[in-house]
Amino acid sequence: MEHAQSVRLGAWLLILLNLLMALGAIWVLMRMTPAIEEILSRNGQSLEACEEMFAVLAEAPADPVGGTGFREGFSRALLRAEANVTEEGEPQAIEVIRRNYPAAFLGNGAAREATVAAIRQLAASNRRAMIEAEARARHLGTAGAWGVVFMALTVFVVGLLFKRALYRNLVAPLEEVDNVLAARRNGDRMRRCNTIDMPRDVRRVLGDINDVLDQLP
Repeated sequence: MEHAQSVRLGAWLLILLNLLMALGAIWVLMRMTPAIEEILSRNGQSLEACEEMFAVLAEAPADPVGGTGFREGFSRALLRAEANVTEEGEPQAIEVIRRNYPAAFLGNGAAREATVAAIRQLAASNRRAMIEAEARARHLGTAGAWGVVFMALTVFVVGLLFKRALYRNLVAPLEEVDNVLAARRNGDRMRRCNTIDMPRDVRRVLGDINDVLDQLP
């Protein structure tokens, strides 16, 4: 029957839409996770290196001998920052730090100011990148959430249409047949199936049932 085929297609459509909605939600989560990891891995390491350079510079004495260990710690932090260059402006800031930090540890005030300013610039560049990455992740999450909402509404509307078609093409005809047979059992031999407003192939089936009832004694 034509409407049996439409019922099957409607059921498969609902299944497909639910599957697409689930896959869409998974895709959003999979896209958000790397975005969050990017924030932590790319810029978090550089910020940690900047914090360590600030701490070492603040604790180190202005003494060529006593500050040797501090300079080594500062150099290790600077090397980590160099190995994790990801944003524009970082190479220039790192170069300023590299040129000035030896003199800064020797007590040169101008070199110390230049080193501190460059570290601040390096940290600000990475912090700004983290804020932008967070905004991208938030935007992706919002877009994905609205996408899931749209899919859910689509599934809801299709479900209502499917329910309506199912009632009209299957439930209502079965109820009509049941009522006619019940009336027949109760002695009403004139009751026949109503075929008005029924789909064409359903009208044909109900008409065949009426023909059979007409032939019964």
